[in-house]
Amino acid sequence: MPAKPDPLLTMDQAAAIFGTSPNFPRRQIAERKIRFVRVGRLLRIPESAIHAYIEAATVEPVTAWSHRRRRAY
Repeated sequence: MPAKPDPLLTMDQAAAIFGTSPNFPRRQIAERKIRFVRVGRLLRIPESAIHAYIEAATVEPVTAWSHRRRRAY
């Protein structure tokens, strides 16, 4: 049985997932920071590429204070 195809999202749909304006996914495409598909002259972003981008850009919190922290005199 074939795998379910990855939905291709418009800039507006991608921006809704990111919670930004449509300019943000366009800029990420222009800077080649996110995968995209060209369908004729239209640009589409695979939904998996958005989730991969968010996962790669996620910063985990620091759980312990750094030993380099000093007091200011």
